[in-house]
Amino acid sequence: MKRLLLIPLVLTACGTTSSIDGVKTYAYEGGDHQEGRITYAEAHPVGGPHNAQWQNCGVYTQDLYPEYAVHSLEHGAVWVTYRPDLPASDVLALKTALDGRTHTLLSPRRGQAAPIVMTAWNAQLELERANDARVTAFIQKYEQASTAPEAGASCSGAYRETQ
Repeated sequence: MKRLLLIPLVLTACGTTSSIDGVKTYAYEGGDHQEGRITYAEAHPVGGPHNAQWQNCGVYTQDLYPEYAVHSLEHGAVWVTYRPDLPASDVLALKTALDGRTHTLLSPRRGQAAPIVMTAWNAQLELERANDARVTAFIQKYEQASTAPEAGASCSGAYRETQ
């Protein structure tokens, strides 16, 4: 009579796949370049058609044209926007959180419902305060993530104007 030897096997995953509380996800495909103004399904676009030029990543003091910023999202950027009435201390905290990163945009955005909106290609998170731990978690999860159709593409050398 043969005996079977059972050995327990534990499988672990590399990287983080945990979700961030409050993140809404979408299902846009990349590569749809269009000229001119574009009407987006969401008040704050998370993907879809966009200008052929991307917005240079960096910190801005004026609203950005979404058509260019969405192209940056396609390249793996995280776009952090804030209402113009956000306290200066929160704006500084956002700048600090993004300091030294190559694929992030920071800009005010008039008319957005939440004080802070963090957007990546097909993912968005609304926040009340910049000291929320999800700020860092969102950046770490989505900047240059494989969820972006062209992650790794440049986020400089293109469009740098504002509204």
